[in-house]
Amino acid sequence: MGTTTPPRTLAEALRARGDDSLAGLLRARPDLLNPVPNDITQLATRAGTRASVVRALEHLDRFALQTAEALAVAPDPAPYDTLLSLLTGDGLDDGEQHDDAGAAITAALPGALATLREQALVWGEDDRLRLVRTARELLAPSPQHPSPTGLGPTVAEATAGMSPGRLQEILTATGLPATHDPVSAVAALSALFTDRTRMAELLDSAPVEALSVLDRLVWGPPYGEVTPNPTPPVKWLRDRGLLLPVSTRTVVLPREAALHLRAGRAHRVPEPVPPALAAVAERDPQAVDRAAAGQAFTALATVEELLKLWNGGGPTILRAGGLSVRELKRTATALDVPEPIAAFWVELAYGAGLLASDGETDERYAPTPASDEWLDLPAADRWTHLATAWLAATRTPGLVGGQDAKGRALSALGPELDRSAAPDVRRRVLALFAGLPPGTAPDPETLLRRLRWERPLRGGPAPGAPAAPSPGGTTSGGGPEGTDLRSRLALWTLNEAELLGITGRGALSAQARALLEEGERAAAVRLAPLLPEPLDHVLLQADLTAVAPGPLERPLADMLSVLADVESKGGATVYRFTPGSVRRALDAGRAATDLHAFLAAHSRTPVPQPLSYLIDDVARRHGHLRIGAASAYVRCDDEAVLNEILADRRSTGLRLRRLAPTVLASQADPGPLLEALRDMGYAPAAESADGDVLITRAGARRTPPRTPPVPVPEGPPVPDDTLLGAAVRAIRAGDTAATVARKETPDSPSSPGPSGALPRTTPAETLATVQAAAMTGATVWIGYVNADGAASQRVIAPVRVEGGFVTAYDHTADEIRTYPLHRITGVAELAEEA
Repeated sequence: MGTTTPPRTLAEALRARGDDSLAGLLRARPDLLNPVPNDITQLATRAGTRASVVRALEHLDRFALQTAEALAVAPDPAPYDTLLSLLTGDGLDDGEQHDDAGAAITAALPGALATLREQALVWGEDDRLRLVRTARELLAPSPQHPSPTGLGPTVAEATAGMSPGRLQEILTATGLPATHDPVSAVAALSALFTDRTRMAELLDSAPVEALSVLDRLVWGPPYGEVTPNPTPPVKWLRDRGLLLPVSTRTVVLPREAALHLRAGRAHRVPEPVPPALAAVAERDPQAVDRAAAGQAFTALATVEELLKLWNGGGPTILRAGGLSVRELKRTATALDVPEPIAAFWVELAYGAGLLASDGETDERYAPTPASDEWLDLPAADRWTHLATAWLAATRTPGLVGGQDAKGRALSALGPELDRSAAPDVRRRVLALFAGLPPGTAPDPETLLRRLRWERPLRGGPAPGAPAAPSPGGTTSGGGPEGTDLRSRLALWTLNEAELLGITGRGALSAQARALLEEGERAAAVRLAPLLPEPLDHVLLQADLTAVAPGPLERPLADMLSVLADVESKGGATVYRFTPGSVRRALDAGRAATDLHAFLAAHSRTPVPQPLSYLIDDVARRHGHLRIGAASAYVRCDDEAVLNEILADRRSTGLRLRRLAPTVLASQADPGPLLEALRDMGYAPAAESADGDVLITRAGARRTPPRTPPVPVPEGPPVPDDTLLGAAVRAIRAGDTAATVARKETPDSPSSPGPSGALPRTTPAETLATVQAAAMTGATVWIGYVNADGAASQRVIAPVRVEGGFVTAYDHTADEIRTYPLHRITGVAELAEEA
């Protein structure tokens, strides 16, 4: 057997891979699958496009990225030892690079290189490593895009276009022999800068001030401005080529000289090992679970209160979408939380599909029909629904109150809050939590450092590396808010996870761990025993209050919220009965006897006499006055009551006048008139046009059925194994059709045309060839035009030929198919492999 020929192109390197390796590439870079490439050559071409390479680089960890950056400044191709030397240095520095760091780099480099190879960013054997051209262009230094390594161009790149006379002057100043060949001159200067001994001798003769100039440029950026008459230190460096001109006012430190000053290192701080997570506390896991469960219960109560608050129709929607600042403040006051926390709860309910726009002309937010189904679920299932929606949501409530790129305020439920990176950041943060022992609360700062190591291009620039500005004013990889967005998302995740009960006392709870690893059902089973059981009773007290010593069953809680006002919340909720709250229950259609029976049935203490008197007193006066539309009128069978109202100076603004002994008319609308008389201490009831008392039950306004907002995906979804297997088979089959050798038949027109052209044969030749292939079990190559006129090449193994159709196993589609013979443009036999 002969030796294997090293691949000369990326396509050849991919063609030599196994199916599992190709599937790994498509899994790591799913953008390459849309659509499925026709063959390996098209796959390699697509893998080298700028957009795909940028996406792949953004998903590298810091050391894999540093490895790619080192290859970008290394010779092309580069041996493995050269790459290792760029990362570890030559060991001749001043002690900054320690042996243990070098050992860590040596141990981590094969894994980083394997990652780059797997993602088709690097190809070739260890003695000829090649970074794909697009990645080299993105990571290599240039005046427009400084290298992340802080290195400048090579001597050859920096002296391109320099006059031979100027090159001779540099050679003379450095003591090198003169040559009239520019290529030889550049080679001699490069050899000087890469020779440790001669370079040390040259720098030993340099003025101290010149060395200070080099110190400022050595770790980047390597460019500096000079005046037409430079200072002597700068002139000394420029004369010897240690600073080479880029323009009339700009000079650059060449890469070879910088690497000598760096002791051969491409990076100031190589990071082969991810930063360790430091723990701020080690807590009892059971205490963590209980604390998280308590907060989960609070989360459920808060969302339920929000739904109840907007039950009859919530706030109106701004013209540009979202909540106004005033409505957010009002909601925060009602929920008794700060405004940023209120924005989180509102966004959570919206993302979970519990709130939506009602779609009316006067558009408002209201609960959805799904909210009623959610309220009927057990408490643990309601929590897992919220937690799952939060994990997948691209809505980012932490942005509320900030400004967009045009300086406009970002409002809660507004259209500009989607950030596609949010789900990935949340899951990565929780994955780091899950990697710690139960009960461990990590230090947020070390957690951020770990996230930046895992995704450096998205989490911020590498230490010591300059950020590359983009035309829009952002820095590379950071999204609309710059490189800091993912760090802010991580901090928001920590706060939101605590609010939602994902974490407790700073550590990941067991129920959240089950949600991440096993799914919603397992999380609900873990959480259910930790949640308090709802109660069917309250404790009535003589001061017209009721104490709920825990969560109440839903019917009891709903009725009590109508009959009484919440006075305080906490472990025990205190309700207060007032004339207004009792009147609210009567307005909802409850009779006094119903209220007495309800309290007696649900109180563990006797119903206090003051409360019974309050209900009877309000009920006796309720509806004594009737208000209808005149604009509005007031009628009462007791003339003395109407006389009392007319005599009260507080009724002056209502502009009342007597129409009859028992009827007053007003120019105010019925609603304001009703409220004004209630404020005066009366208990009027609204009346219909037929004279009947209007019953105003608790509102139940619902939107039409709405689906939850669809999260904005960050890139294409990761394909499943079935899709990957089918894609690899299709690519292999297409590659076979595109690259397999075909038999030549020069005496007939059946010879294959130029590469990529469809075979052409006469109908008789086509029929004869496929019939012979069906008899011998041979595989042939055909050109086929479908009913839509789309042409394609296929490799088939004919099984049966009859009735003008050929039935064959299609290697391209990996299935049995039937083709009309009249749509086959031609057929060619495949040459036997040598």
